[in-house]
Amino acid sequence: MSKAVIATGGKQYIVTEGETLKVELLDTGEKQVTFEPLLVIDGDDVKIGAPAVAGVKVTADVIEEVRNDKVTSIRYKAKKRVHKLRGHRQRMTAIKIAKIA
Repeated sequence: MSKAVIATGGKQYIVTEGETLKVELLDTGEKQVTFEPLLVIDGDDVKIGAPAVAGVKVTADVIEEVRNDKVTSIRYKAKKRVHKLRGHRQRMTAIKIAKIA
């Protein structure tokens, strides 16, 4: 089973074929996206890219656009009657890794 490290949305993910994960919102509008891997592990064979591995592509199917769990931030000053509560839900894209080739 081969694994690859891809970078998207300022983060790096270790992926395998058939894996489903949530990444930062992809504004491609397509049903299939490709990534250039930074590292490919195929058994004992390890290929390290500078910055990406040449000739290898990771293709993924876009499943849906979802929203992450709510993150709450609180601003509070003791004895000053200052308190502010804010919530935020980050938009994410759920993808399924189709092929590492």
